[in-house]
Amino acid sequence: MFDSIEAAIADIAAGRPVVVVDDEDRENEGDIIFAASKATPELLTFTIRYTSGVICVPMEGADLDRLQIPLMTAQNTERMRTAYTVSVDARLGVTTGISAADRAKTIRTLCDSASEPGDLVRPGHIFPLRYREGGVLRRRGHTEAAVDLARLAGLAPAGVLAEVVNEDGTMARLPELQVFAKEHGLKLVSIEQLAEYRRRTEAMVTRVVETRLPNRFGTWRAVGFSSAIDGGEHIALVLGEVGEGEDVLIRAHSECLTGDVLHSERCDCGTQLDAAMERIAQEGRGVVLYLRGHEGRGIGLLAKLQAYALQDNGSDTVDANLELGLPADAREYSNAAHMLRDLGVRSIRVLTNNPDKLKGLDGFGVDVRGREAMPVVVTEHNRRYLTVKRDRLGHQIEGL
Repeated sequence: MFDSIEAAIADIAAGRPVVVVDDEDRENEGDIIFAASKATPELLTFTIRYTSGVICVPMEGADLDRLQIPLMTAQNTERMRTAYTVSVDARLGVTTGISAADRAKTIRTLCDSASEPGDLVRPGHIFPLRYREGGVLRRRGHTEAAVDLARLAGLAPAGVLAEVVNEDGTMARLPELQVFAKEHGLKLVSIEQLAEYRRRTEAMVTRVVETRLPNRFGTWRAVGFSSAIDGGEHIALVLGEVGEGEDVLIRAHSECLTGDVLHSERCDCGTQLDAAMERIAQEGRGVVLYLRGHEGRGIGLLAKLQAYALQDNGSDTVDANLELGLPADAREYSNAAHMLRDLGVRSIRVLTNNPDKLKGLDGFGVDVRGREAMPVVVTEHNRRYLTVKRDRLGHQIEGL
């Protein structure tokens, strides 16, 4: 269905446009995207003909600030929070600003590092968009995809995008986009593909600090990481020597304030964290990855408490999330894989009852060689929760 991200990057570098689609549960649309530095009258003519005609130029915030191009509004109520700025035209080399040649000139002026604020007039016919730092790893938008593709192609970090429409003026969805891309010889890729490519090929975590952390299970090395994926701070607790990196026992543990700290019996998180550290201590070496931002399977602390309230009224742990308009499980584990790679770990056995963790850790240069089941402490308060995890989320829970 889709072309490779590598092929799309090559076309962007060569000055050719590509078609980029987002998720069905987002805008469910496709944009023509190309690098701003490659803008020509011919490219703009093609783009205007097959799109809504609203031409946007995603750019990094630092460049927009340098050019003194502010956001269009201080209170963004647009559904996807697209960061539109004040529209612009080039001051010189254009006529009315609306022709394909004029818009190409404005776009090249925007992405020229030598341009100054006075080189642009406001308002105009081109709409710069403010890119969110971290790109598609932080926001799954076409704005971020355009800048990420330009950067990956080795070009100035600015793109051009416009939404593809059908002949009757309706938005083109995936089936129409596939036909359109084939007819015009364009590569077709998804934003999710691009995010996956970046997670796989870039160093997504930075080691910030390392210190000793003694507890009742032993003396661990606490290694703190910052993440470019989610902006979060994560901790690896390392016991023993894992440097040769083979067949290391690990636990990827999702943050749970209520279970880990407040000893809630509505879940099994706290007991699993203790059991993992105890098992690794028995092994003599291993790693516990404490992943922040996973509260409530990734929905956040307050939303988790709201889900608890719904469960008090009869919903189960899956339906409660869905009733809040949130995913049943929003977690992803690429941070964990990148942390392991930084620690020199190359093959692992995973302490988990959740097969999705094995899938989430595999494919990032870490070889998942097996799974060890985690013991489960069943109480009157968590029995239903554990049963639903087994029956609806596929957790392999023994002895329930």
